[in-house]
Amino acid sequence: MPSVLVMPRLAGSGLDRSWRRIATGGCFLLFAFCALTVGLGIAPLLKLASPDRAVSQRRVRRVVGLACRGFVTVLRGLGLIDYRLVDGERLRHPGRLVLANHPSLIDALFLLAYTPNAGCIVKGRLARHPVTRHVIQSAGFIANRNPRRVIAEACRALENGQSLIVFPEGTRSTPGKPIRLRRGGAIIAFSSGAAITPVRIRCEPSTLVKGIPWYRVAPRKPCFRLEIGEAMIPAEAETTLQATRDLNRRLEAYFNTFLMDEDVTRVERPGT
Repeated sequence: MPSVLVMPRLAGSGLDRSWRRIATGGCFLLFAFCALTVGLGIAPLLKLASPDRAVSQRRVRRVVGLACRGFVTVLRGLGLIDYRLVDGERLRHPGRLVLANHPSLIDALFLLAYTPNAGCIVKGRLARHPVTRHVIQSAGFIANRNPRRVIAEACRALENGQSLIVFPEGTRSTPGKPIRLRRGGAIIAFSSGAAITPVRIRCEPSTLVKGIPWYRVAPRKPCFRLEIGEAMIPAEAETTLQATRDLNRRLEAYFNTFLMDEDVTRVERPGT
């Protein structure tokens, strides 16, 4: 992969948006190629070299992290996005539950790129998809098919020193609307006793939001800001309905305050 990528100079916003539309389609193909290469090519070799399952999964996650970092670098180099990571060193603490809001399809790529030995809770649809299922299985990511099993596997991963990335909204955010969280993240926090690293993600203008086709590009290049917060320690020692509700309200306030800053709740036309 070249170390420096430069977007061609295009005169006029119309040409710029056409370029971003074409380049975005190419990057979807690149993502599929990378996922299949890691899942079907590199991961089996690492498994042969490391009969211990935990060791092979850790090595696959390292490759996934490098691939994600390379991919977002390509997106930036092509002029499709820009991004800024604030207090990124906080992602390097092991055994943390990383909870983030989810404004865009590519949020997980940033977190996997900068969180060492990170697992992730993924949708069952992704765990079955022919492009992503092999790398998801090889990296030991958790498919959210059965809630009880998800919580048990999440606690086991955190106890083993892995960080775990969770999007507690359960789906991508709706631009201009308050964030509402499901209680799964709070339950995992109480059940595991793990500290929470909250990550507030803002994208201006909105891109790759739910229900909007990828080829509907934004009027200008989207810029991501990922703010890594200080660790949150659950106040309760056991999981109770009231405790999870209180923690959810605390997290919702944390995320929504961030989104209200600088008038970012104004409605923008979503795009890519």
